[in-house]
Amino acid sequence: MASQATMHTNITEDDAQIIHNAETQILNHCFAFVDTLVLRSAVELHIPDIIHSHGHPMTVSEIASKIMSATPPNIPSLARIMRVLASKDIFTINYNQEKEALYGLTITSKSLLNDSNNLSFAPMFLSLTHPTAMAPWHTLSHSIKEGGTPFERVYGETFWEKSSKEPELNEFNSGMAYVTKNMMNALLKGYKDEFSKLEGSLVDVAGGFGDVVGEIVKAHPNIEGINFDLPHVVAAAPPVPGVTHVGGDMFSHIPQADTILLKSVLHNWGDEDCIKILKNIKKAISKKRGKVILVEIILQSNTSRKERFEDAKMILDRFMMTIFGGGKERTEKEWKKLLNDAGFTRYNIIQIHSTVSIIEAFPL
Repeated sequence: MASQATMHTNITEDDAQIIHNAETQILNHCFAFVDTLVLRSAVELHIPDIIHSHGHPMTVSEIASKIMSATPPNIPSLARIMRVLASKDIFTINYNQEKEALYGLTITSKSLLNDSNNLSFAPMFLSLTHPTAMAPWHTLSHSIKEGGTPFERVYGETFWEKSSKEPELNEFNSGMAYVTKNMMNALLKGYKDEFSKLEGSLVDVAGGFGDVVGEIVKAHPNIEGINFDLPHVVAAAPPVPGVTHVGGDMFSHIPQADTILLKSVLHNWGDEDCIKILKNIKKAISKKRGKVILVEIILQSNTSRKERFEDAKMILDRFMMTIFGGGKERTEKEWKKLLNDAGFTRYNIIQIHSTVSIIEAFPL
């Protein structure tokens, strides 16, 4: 077998550049995890919080002096980490008169703050980069060959079962509050006119404690809000102004309504279960003026032309496959088939400033 050195002889300069670019791309994939874990170290050290509390950009020595540690921090290593993260726009970098680097916060690092009243992405980031959450990715090839969900193959239980026993893994739920807040801002802005036209009742299926439908009703008091989830979930839900909590099972029966909302619900389920849910929704809404509003990711069919947020959408699809198993993100063609199979013959897609889109579907 010819060696790589032999294979690369007698090639043109252009070919050599192509080969070099290919090898560089592979090398970047080899070490893609490095950026993730470098950022994790900064979050674990509470560096965004340290800079935020200081009130203005800091030198590495100043940051190090605020790190809680039984021994003096390794300043040269910290400097190298900060330099990398600044190059990734996690932190800003400027220089003082002594030509020392001064590191400040960006919009990205502000989303990782923990010492404020605002919701933070930090808990979810730490949860998803926890060794427990990372291990299943190493079994992906085995799951492709032999079936099963990588997470369940490794631990013998679901993510939710495992996270209930590991506090840091369970921080995923706290991080979801941050994601939901941003998604709701985009939903309320992008669907504002349509919400204002709604009449009658809006049922939020699998709505948890009713926060989502509560925000909608708060912005649009013309809507009668109903939060529908499993009985034990709504039993623990606090009162929400303008919202009625109703317990039940979406696979058995859904309350009658003029409009039904499912936000990031169907991507948790396989096609067969999605069709069951959608058929129950069809029974629950008026044929003439009823509709269902899906808030879901829509993947591109043509991956050669990337649209806004497409990388994030593809990553989330792989996440669903590896961690949750039965769920998946879908293309427009796949959504259309699900809707048609459930009896929804018409649909509209409304793009909003988010990874998710709005799909309006009608029974007639």
